[in-house]
Amino acid sequence: MVAQEPFFAISNLHANATSESGEVFPILKGVNISVNPGEVHAIMGPNGSGKSTLATSILGNPELTISEGSIIFKGQDITRLSPDERGRMGLFLGFQYPEEISGLSVVQFLRQALSARRGTELSILELRVSMMEWMKKLGIESGLADRYLNEGFSGGEKKRNEILQMAILEPDLAILDETDSGLDIDALKTVGAGIREVRAGRPEIGVVIITHYRRLLDEVEPDRVHILVNGSIQASGGRELANELDRHGYEKWVVGSGE
Repeated sequence: MVAQEPFFAISNLHANATSESGEVFPILKGVNISVNPGEVHAIMGPNGSGKSTLATSILGNPELTISEGSIIFKGQDITRLSPDERGRMGLFLGFQYPEEISGLSVVQFLRQALSARRGTELSILELRVSMMEWMKKLGIESGLADRYLNEGFSGGEKKRNEILQMAILEPDLAILDETDSGLDIDALKTVGAGIREVRAGRPEIGVVIITHYRRLLDEVEPDRVHILVNGSIQASGGRELANELDRHGYEKWVVGSGE
């Protein structure tokens, strides 16, 4: 029997950052995670554990060096591919701190990104129809489409705009890096509902939620929860892991990681 190629798998991933003086700092120290189509995985950990480094490593952050291990996506080793190539393949990253880009409107940004994803030019009119539908679902004012990307956006608008991008670009795997940070309860529920709506329309999409807290997991039920401490996965399991963290914090795994 021929083994099935993995949808998404990180194997023994080591990633380093380098300071301006040339000093190398190991951040990821042998991470292993496997995600199947349609699954939701949560990666939880304290500050400085390597969560955002893991997220940006998956999308090919050029400021990081992968010293060991591999990232497999849809059966292909993408460890050395550029961020653009990974995006065209169907990877998406929702940023913890989305950048402001003056002079580029949300609709123009999405037209360029979706045209690159599909390999064909799209008209603004064609895109607006889909955008307006999703903006209504996400509680986004229609005028935001013509504002410069994230410029002057509130924290909630930035995070809802990330989910709008995920909906429009139709990735096969979405990495959401602390999408819940800075959100009030109402905005969190709106973002959670948006993620559920995207998954309802595309049940095969894989989602990796990176977070400190379990509150987004109350809105989007994970299939697997992973505890990342000191650059490596210390435990994996079901929703009960998130509940245990809520009661007792990270001390058990921090001690176990040797920090």
